[in-house]
Amino acid sequence: MRFEGRYATVERLDPPKHGDSLWPLIGGETNADLWRWMPDGPFPDRGSFDVALEYKTNSADPLFFAILENGSGLSFGIASLMRNEPKHRVVEVGGIMFSQPLQRTRVATEAMYLMAKHAFETMGYRRYEWKCNSQNEPSRAAALRLGFTFEGIFRQHMIIKGVNRDTAWFSMIDSEWLARRAEFERWLDPANFTDDGQQLTRLNQQVRCF
Repeated sequence: MRFEGRYATVERLDPPKHGDSLWPLIGGETNADLWRWMPDGPFPDRGSFDVALEYKTNSADPLFFAILENGSGLSFGIASLMRNEPKHRVVEVGGIMFSQPLQRTRVATEAMYLMAKHAFETMGYRRYEWKCNSQNEPSRAAALRLGFTFEGIFRQHMIIKGVNRDTAWFSMIDSEWLARRAEFERWLDPANFTDDGQQLTRLNQQVRCF
């Protein structure tokens, strides 16, 4: 399974193909902070990192993908489609691990666009969800920027790494998708960027750019 855009490609996670480029960007002690809100990690050594990648590869739900930069062909992050409910035509984007170089880039935004497009247009789903720790402000800001609607807080929803997690819920639904898609495509157009890659206008300008 592979989704290719102008700047990003999203494809099924494959440790032999993606592990070497992911390890220095999201593994090791220097990247431990990236895993603060995640249910697994951090991974201080390559061995434990490879075991985790293999586990993710063998998982059907969540279904994990690597995020590649088209220019270099290298993997800069991971995301998944999870809690897939075909009966209700609902799926969640989660397990999002963006390396520092991937954050706040066209590649990151287009990867999220490609996954949403797959959910609505290929899978034919009605509802696309985003959930995060209620204290994870960058994730909450990202959800709003990407066009999700905040639905509320599920109190004492989970225990992650021995600590309570109140979960913020966000969604996008099929009746909204055409407008969301048009906004993604407007923002991703090369005409929206200067020669050095700076955006001229923000995505979903009704919310702050983070």
